[in-house]
This record gives sequence, structure tokens and C-alpha cells, in this order.
Amino acid sequence: MYPFVAWAAEHGFVGISAQYRRYKPQTANTVFESVKDARSALRYVRAHAAELGLDPHRLVAMGSSAGGHLAVGTALFDGVDDAGDDRAISCRPDALVLLWPVIDTSADGYGNAKLGERWRELSPLLRVRAGLPPTLLFHGTADATVPFAGARAFHEAMRQAKNECEFVIGPNGGHGFAMNEATAYLDALQRIEAFLIPLGYQFTPTR
Repeated sequence: MYPFVAWAAEHGFVGISAQYRRYKPQTANTVFESVKDARSALRYVRAHAAELGLDPHRLVAMGSSAGGHLAVGTALFDGVDDAGDDRAISCRPDALVLLWPVIDTSADGYGNAKLGERWRELSPLLRVRAGLPPTLLFHGTADATVPFAGARAFHEAMRQAKNECEFVIGPNGGHGFAMNEATAYLDALQRIEAFLIPLGYQFTPTR
């Protein structure tokens, strides 16, 4: 995600790339720990907004693949929080940019084996409700890792719930299509900018 973070920083934003505990079989690091870390990161950024020089009401959560799952989880997975978090501080982002995210953790999607019987708790597709942040969703139709059908179903669910959700479809695009080809990458940047400007975000090139 560093190219996207650097691009944001070059346009007047504070770009932050957050680390999180990754899933490791037969250890205490489950996908739930990954989600907790993402939600903790949003809370930390919001709590330290003045120190970091950013607007706590203009936080955009962005991620690709598993990171996209964590980004949307900051808005969806209420209650999956680290015990040390101050829950009075919201971890809900003000906008979401999701790049080919893990969005359906059923057997038809991705991640079912990692989550086991608890897969429904962390399936964004099943957690859609009204009042979610404006969302920009990218997904390629030929994604062999995270099935395109899940992204399409998520977009439909978001629209049915009256949430703002723009869907950028990559025809014949594989997993990570906008990160593997220069033209697609530049197009993605333009689409992100066009999505955020009407929401009140200002792009000011710093060089």
C-alpha cells in the first residue's frame, strides 16, 4: 500500500500504513486479532489527530485484499475490539476505499477455512447495514483469489441498505489488477480522487 500512501501524502493528506498481527495457524494470531489491530489503529489515529496533524473527522480507511477486509471491518465488526481500547473513541472511518477486498468469508468466498465455524462473524457481506461510510470498491472480474461474485453481492447489499457505494469493475482484472499495471494504477488514483472530493476532501499537491 505504500505507493497509495505516498500519493496521498503528496496531495496534502497524512498517509499512514498500519501494521497488524497476521493470521498464523496453531497460534493465538487469528483473523480476529488482525481485525482488533485495525480497529485499534483507527482509534489511535483519531485520538492523536492533533499530534499527527490531521482532521479526526476525515479519516479514510483503505486496504487491499486481506487489508481491505480489515479496512471495512473498522466500520462493520462492532464488538471485535482489543480489551485495552478506549471504546469511547470511534473506530468508524469517514470513508472507505476497498481494493479487491476479502468481502465474503463463506465457502463460496475466501477465508472460510481460516475462520472455521465463526466465519459469519467476520463476513462483511453479512454485516451490511444502513448508515455505513461512503465506499469505493474495486474488484476484477477474473480475480482467482477473492471471487468477484462476493464484491458484486456486497455492492448490491450496500445499495439496498441505502449506503453510498461506487463499484469499479476491472474487466478481466485479476487479484491486485490496479497494482500490477501502470495505466490501471493511475486510473485508480483518479477514481479515488473523484470519489473523495465531493465528500469534502481537498487534494493539494505538495510538490
